Amino acid sequence: MNRSATLSRSVSLFQAFLHEQDDPQRFYSVLAADSVAQLSRWVDLSGARVLDVGGGPGYFADAFRGAGATYVGLEPDAGEMAARGEPEPGTLRASGEELPIRTGAVDVCYSSNVLEHVRRPWTMADEMVRVTKPGGTIYLSFTPWLSPWGGHETAPWHYLGGHRARRRFRKKTGAEPKNKFGESLFAASAGAALRWARACPDAELIAALPRYHPWWATWVARVPGLREFASWNMLLVLRRNS
Repeated sequence: MNRSATLSRSVSLFQAFLHEQDDPQRFYSVLAADSVAQLSRWVDLSGARVLDVGGGPGYFADAFRGAGATYVGLEPDAGEMAARGEPEPGTLRASGEELPIRTGAVDVCYSSNVLEHVRRPWTMADEMVRVTKPGGTIYLSFTPWLSPWGGHETAPWHYLGGHRARRRFRKKTGAEPKNKFGESLFAASAGAALRWARACPDAELIAALPRYHPWWATWVARVPGLREFASWNMLLVLRRNS
């Protein structure tokens, strides 16, 4: 059990999260540092080759490189790649559902808050397992649809339906939300993620927990139904079979 996952850490993450829209650099810098610390529980990142699936403009690059890893980002959206100006050097433009990476090529395949934006999420998850070498680590986190932030900027109206929430946002602001339900936002569930992970023939599930919660609240991930609402962000960690 990781007792470094304290209440103060959770508070800091949620405080940073409040600025995801107006100051993404601040939020993602905090999240990147936390991700590296969290991932280091399961793998030594020094010398590891890390593939960041859906890495956007490379917010996580500095944190992984600071831990001694070789970082490669992958992002399908050209606009996201250039969100901070010039794209991160070495970033690949490709789909997470068809990774242009040979089988068993990376030590760590990492994806943060991307799965809910993919039309075929378990195809992407299978691809992440495929490109990870035997004994390597897969880190996959996402926001379940029924969590308070499941609708992203249309929340909490997504509880009345994703299309309705999208229409309400458009009527209120005069613009489409960044995350368009049915196009770039989909209803992923924690239960479906766990079923995929437990049935995966090529990897073993070694951890399933609410990513941002303190250690004493990790039990939330074990309760069907409750985890969809209360996990906020679901994290699965798998180890590729030898």
